[in-house]
Formats: sequence, C-alpha cells, structure tokens
Amino acid sequence: MISRKNASISKFIIHKVGNKFNDTKNAFSEKLVEFDEASYDLMLPFLLRPFGSVVQSYRFNHHANIALNEINSYSTQIFNDEDAFIDVSKHIVTHLFEQSTSAQIKTGDVLVVMFEGIEFNEITTNALGIFKIESKVNFFQTYLENNSYDVLVQKGISSKKVDKGCIILNQTDTEGNIILSVDNNSYDAQYWLNQFLNIKYADDANNHTQQYIELCKDFSTEIIKTTYGAQEQNTFLAKTIDFFKENEVVNIERFKDELFEEDKHKNLFEDYKKTFQEEKNVIIRNQFDVAESVVNKEKKKFKTDIKLDTNIQIKLDIDAPDASTEYMERGYDEDKKMHFYKVYFNVEN
Repeated sequence: MISRKNASISKFIIHKVGNKFNDTKNAFSEKLVEFDEASYDLMLPFLLRPFGSVVQSYRFNHHANIALNEINSYSTQIFNDEDAFIDVSKHIVTHLFEQSTSAQIKTGDVLVVMFEGIEFNEITTNALGIFKIESKVNFFQTYLENNSYDVLVQKGISSKKVDKGCIILNQTDTEGNIILSVDNNSYDAQYWLNQFLNIKYADDANNHTQQYIELCKDFSTEIIKTTYGAQEQNTFLAKTIDFFKENEVVNIERFKDELFEEDKHKNLFEDYKKTFQEEKNVIIRNQFDVAESVVNKEKKKFKTDIKLDTNIQIKLDIDAPDASTEYMERGYDEDKKMHFYKVYFNVEN
C-alpha cells in the first residue's frame, strides 16, 4: 500500500492508443498537460486512490533477461533522464498498441505521469504511473444561449475509478523495481499484466499469504462444499482465517494437522494443492510469514452465507470458527423429505 498524503504530479501527458485489429491509430501529444487548480485537485486522488488498498506488489519479468522487458527499460530511461519523458511516453503507448492482439481489446486514453513524494514502506520516492482509460461516461453539460439555458450530452472520463493503471516505484529490492497494478476491467487481464507490463508477483509474504488463502478458498468450494455441504465449507474457511490470525508463520504441515483430523483429508488437500500450483502457475511455500494486511483484506471477500431453496439464508461469522459446529446441526426430516438446519441460541440480537 502507498500513502499519497505528500504526493504530487510533476509531469503529465495524454496520448491515445488504437487497436490494429479495427484500424484505429495511435494519437500522440507533443506537450505536457498544464493543470488548473481544480483539475489538479481532482486528478491526483483519482489516479492514486486505487493503490491505497493494494497490498500485493509485482516485479518485472522476462524469459531471457529483465533488461529486455520494455516497460522496465522505458521506466529506467525516464528515472535517469526526465527530459526524455515525452519521447519515452510515446514509446510506452506504441508498446501498448503492439500488444493489442485481439479485437476485444479497447482503444482509449493513456495517461503517463511522473509522481513525486510517493510513500511506500516508510520510504519516500518518485514513481512512474501508466493509466489506460477505456470507458467514457455520459454527462449533461448546460450552456447559455440567447438568454436561455440549454443542455447537451457529452462523453467524458469518470472521476470515480481508473480502468487500468500501474505505478512503478523508483525503488528496488533484491527482485527489482516495485510495481503496483490495478485493473477494474479484468476481461483482458492477461493483456495488461502479462503482455504489456510483463510482470509477476513478488516473492514475499504478501504473495505467499494471498496464494495460500486462494488455495484454501478454492479447495473449500470445489472439494469440501461439494462433498460435505456449505456448513463444513464455512467452518473450514473460518478455521483457516483463525489459523492465520493466531500464527505469524504458516507451516503447511502444522496447518493440515490443525484443520484435518483424518489423513485422507490431509492427502486430499495436498493433492489439490499440487493441481492448484500447476493450473495457476504458482509455487506454494511449505513455510512463510503471514501478511496480516492480506488476511484482513481477503477475509472480507469470503462469502459465509448458506443460501437455501426455501428463500432462507443463514449467515455465519467468519471470526467464530467453532460456532457452526457447536450451535448448528444439519439433518434430514423423513416426513417432509427435506434437509434442515437446527440452530441453538440464548437471545436474539
């Protein structure tokens, strides 16, 4: 996550990117944007707000040599020589255009931005931002004509969210430059992450925690729910979160010992883990540090409702892993030929 409280924009330029499949061309600006106070005060939080909640970071990737990664090369040029900003920003758009390998990929505005005063992990640095605006919204514009006001519809950029964006920090660790990315139009995520940016998740606690929670979530849906039902699925997810909250380090063997009573279930989980790694092309570490910020963020995404076909929903508390086991029973009524849940409680809240 970054802090934008001391951030500022030092350079800003807008280009348009086309798509080779529908014969739309790129259009380049020759000058930087000069903001008035109102547009600047709106633009800065519009660009940086999405990254305030991003906990996972990326690093540049290349099959042969990181130096051959195009965006890595372009960002390095700008960091080393800011006078090259306009020319290099055009190369960035051309590279984006060359990755338009499908007619599905949208044209749009490309904003290339230099930021100062970005705070990340208690370090202040400058950064290069690349944003693609694909969707325009309709808005009403009123105007005065012949002593009367009239209205017309125009299209413009919504100030609520960016479609795609990345921030490349001028800060490195052992894996290279730190990169943050957001994508609110994920229909073509591979195009943005893999083809244009060519980046991979960092080998850190954030990534390991994220991937392991994703593993457990998928396992709960595909294996536990289909075999044992929604109650057992939610109990497993609650115990998973509880394990992450109580341990600073996750050891997979200890995790399996605490969550599974029988060896066959441990083996089932281990087999699923191998399949998950192959399908997602990730590596699940046998031991890693827990990233608390990732746990808190992912916990909010868990769906713990049991939806029944009788228009009744039962909501379980993800922070109470033993509640459904102690205070709820699942059974089958022979007279009605229906399943049922029995819930115990003292008072209604």
